[in-house]
Amino acid sequence: MSEERYGEFVLVRRHGHVVELVLDRPKAMNAVSAEMARSIVAACAALGADRDARVVVLTSSHERAFCVGADLKERNSLTDAELHRARPLSRGAYTGVLELPMPTIAAVHGYALGGGFELALSCDVIVADGTAVVGLPEVSVGVIPGGGGTQLLPRRVGAARAAELIFSARRVEAAEAHELGLVDELVAAGQDRAAALALAERMAANSPVGLRAAKRALRLGHGLDLRAGLEIEDAAWRTVAFSGDRTEGVAAFNEKRKPEWPGE
Repeated sequence: MSEERYGEFVLVRRHGHVVELVLDRPKAMNAVSAEMARSIVAACAALGADRDARVVVLTSSHERAFCVGADLKERNSLTDAELHRARPLSRGAYTGVLELPMPTIAAVHGYALGGGFELALSCDVIVADGTAVVGLPEVSVGVIPGGGGTQLLPRRVGAARAAELIFSARRVEAAEAHELGLVDELVAAGQDRAAALALAERMAANSPVGLRAAKRALRLGHGLDLRAGLEIEDAAWRTVAFSGDRTEGVAAFNEKRKPEWPGE
């Protein structure tokens, strides 16, 4: 395992082809400051260009929180002009995670509120433990979800359920979150990271070209009519069908051996 730090508050750990993106601002329960947002943007840019990274797992170094959202103490010190100038950076942290080309998994425990839950929603799969508390409480402090929450949440749970959760600003504990589909897998307390990494290892055993193409088809086709979605799928299929990974995968299957993916 190797480690690389991006600024003071973001750590990248490599477990072979699985990469762990660690939110590491424990003194503030991983509240996303401007500096932390800048580090998330930089880490995601590097990971997006890394062909050895097959799956990314978003984790937290804090024992009682995944991420409590935006750093409201810092926000309180900003003038309107400063807040306006800071918007592209804060938005970039969430889109950085959302636009990673490989599968992403969020490992959630404790509080995942506001922007913290939006970081999790930006991932493809959310694994949560029994201590998780999630929600988008922004309207309770006079703003709205600004990291993709109004768009990502209804895609998970439907428009009416998302409206109820956003308008009420309520916090949802782990069992109900799982029941409502706010999280995908519920595990015992303290097991979210281990479960997410294990799932990532299973994913990473598959073709890296296939993983990226499947994610592209899933993301781009979502919400389109069936005919348009099938065209998106066909375009993604063509990027895999003539790849070295497809050649190796078919050969390995017929030779009854584990594939050695060229990743191209």
